[in-house]
Amino acid sequence: MIWKCRDKELEYGKRVLIMGIVNITPDSFSDGGKWFNPNSAVERSLSLIADGADIIDLGAQSTRPNYSEVDEIEEWQRLKPVLKKLREITDKPISVDTYFPFVAKNALEAGADIINDVSGEMNPLIAKEVSSCGAGWVVMHNGEGSVNEVKDFFDYAVSEAEKLGVKKEQLCLDMGIGFGKSYEENLELISNVEKYKKDGLPLLIAFSRKRVIGKASGQDIPEKRIWGNIAADTAAVLGGADIIRVHEVKGEIEGIRTAEELKRVWIK
Repeated sequence: MIWKCRDKELEYGKRVLIMGIVNITPDSFSDGGKWFNPNSAVERSLSLIADGADIIDLGAQSTRPNYSEVDEIEEWQRLKPVLKKLREITDKPISVDTYFPFVAKNALEAGADIINDVSGEMNPLIAKEVSSCGAGWVVMHNGEGSVNEVKDFFDYAVSEAEKLGVKKEQLCLDMGIGFGKSYEENLELISNVEKYKKDGLPLLIAFSRKRVIGKASGQDIPEKRIWGNIAADTAAVLGGADIIRVHEVKGEIEGIRTAEELKRVWIK
């Protein structure tokens, strides 16, 4: 199966793809400030690629609880030097985490392949930018949601995207772990991927270092939640997740590949 992202065709289904996170922010919940300098962000991106990342996801806006929103101009100014430099030196797919149409437009013009939109809305202006160049579009459920509610949103998102001119093969769906959901809802969604995953569409799961992992594992320090991440990765892989978004590729990729092998011989 193929996810079309501009001139790149990302094959999914045979193996789980790894999306490496690079936060170009001073205030992200687990690594705010570490990669805020553009040169540091580029170096971090290349390090994640060397460790095995299939996609790099650049974000210049913290979405942690009670975050302070920056406007579209500032977000783009943070992203611009990193994206442009990275595009010069790697052909790896680059995703930009934004819900601003202005940022999406500029990012795609600068060579981004994917818009990772956490708004939970089918924004016609984002759709226009994605459609015009055939980019990939990650559409996320945002807010409270059970398995059935997420499934219904996914059905709506695919239908609405088609109306907005975005082809099904450009879409990727994300259930929005940690975005307005209760602890139990997050656990339910991680544990029941097969109940809402849509055939013919890649499913991205993003819970790296989030509070649900911290609470389940008892680990208060986000950077030390890799073992909890791997346990959740395993449940997600067995359920059929296609892309897993992580802060640390090294180490976690071993858990993901092991989970894939378990899935290969899994007897349901």
